Amino acid sequence: MRKIINPYRSTENGKCFGCSPDNEQGLQMDFFEDGEYVVSQWEPKTHLSGFKNVLHGGIQTTILDEIACWVVFVKCETAGVTTALNAKFKNSAFTDKGKLTVRGKLISKDRRFATIHAEILDPDGKVCSEAEVQYMIFPQEMAIKKFEYPGIEAFYE
Repeated sequence: MRKIINPYRSTENGKCFGCSPDNEQGLQMDFFEDGEYVVSQWEPKTHLSGFKNVLHGGIQTTILDEIACWVVFVKCETAGVTTALNAKFKNSAFTDKGKLTVRGKLISKDRRFATIHAEILDPDGKVCSEAEVQYMIFPQEMAIKKFEYPGIEAFYE
């Protein structure tokens, strides 16, 4: 696996709820590239539970959207915005049973849209939730000017 650097950390966008290591209330996700996947090994916090130590569904949806965003950054080499997210909850994701694996991969891409499959797996590899996420993606020049996309080189050492 190859570590993906968060180039937004020292910018105005450096307090992202999903990915900023400096947002104490956030998810503090970090990312790796593993072949066709972007992956995060994420330790759930107990205050993010809903019922009986089950990770809240809204938080799961946020995590699925976040990994999809990083797929757009790294695999599409641009920025974008979520236009649709269809989540399915299959098994409980617990906040007290260890790290969850979050992963996403690019399913399709055309000039304007990218479709990403994202999933959260429990420590035993069982799928807890998954989503098909559609992003409107921007031409790289627009992503750089309007959305501070730093270029693919900024994501790696």
